[in-house]
Amino acid sequence: MSLLRLDHVSAFYGPSQALFDVSLHVEPGEVVALMGRNGMGKTTTIKVVCRMLKHRGGALAFDGQDIARWPSHRAARAGLGLVPEGRRCFPNLTVRENLVAAARPGDWTLAKVAELFPRLEERQGQMASSLSGGEQQMLAIGRALMTNPRLLILDEATEGLAPVIRAEIWAAISRLKRETGLAILVVDKSLKELGLVADRGVILERGKTVWQGKFADLDQLTRDRFLGV
Repeated sequence: MSLLRLDHVSAFYGPSQALFDVSLHVEPGEVVALMGRNGMGKTTTIKVVCRMLKHRGGALAFDGQDIARWPSHRAARAGLGLVPEGRRCFPNLTVRENLVAAARPGDWTLAKVAELFPRLEERQGQMASSLSGGEQQMLAIGRALMTNPRLLILDEATEGLAPVIRAEIWAAISRLKRETGLAILVVDKSLKELGLVADRGVILERGKTVWQGKFADLDQLTRDRFLGV
């Protein structure tokens, strides 16, 4: 049974339709890359999954349960951990306070997050607003992990970061896959790095799923057609 499954999902912002026919699934312990050019529905799909946006058509299930009527807080408590686009750390809370604010019982603790991101331990007393962009991204990932999710969702987790920080984030994602078996749904534009961690890929084009399969089977023609500039 899939951990997450979307079948022919459609969604709207007011009268404007954003998703027309999105289907994807994430299996336990699997890393899935959600790809597509800007404005093709990736973040909207994530909002639907996390119940921040209602869908009008299709089916949505998490761990075999229909979550169509769930509010976002129930989805989070069930194990959907989101690292949102733009980080969205609590600026007037310290690093430690950001982490414990969302904490739920489980394997992920302050000590374990500090092991993954040592910089956060060094800066645990600093206000989040004083961190660099890369450190805020680490904090956003750590905060999501402190919810002890069953599915970690990363929306553009490396966007706008310096190359050395991007490398640290990708190394952390690789470690999560290698050592934890955590299911991950990751949105990113870097096919090279995605190819090192993703088991499968899903491509959206104008609010529709147009390709999905093993990442190794993503050929150059498909890349050029749906992911090229």
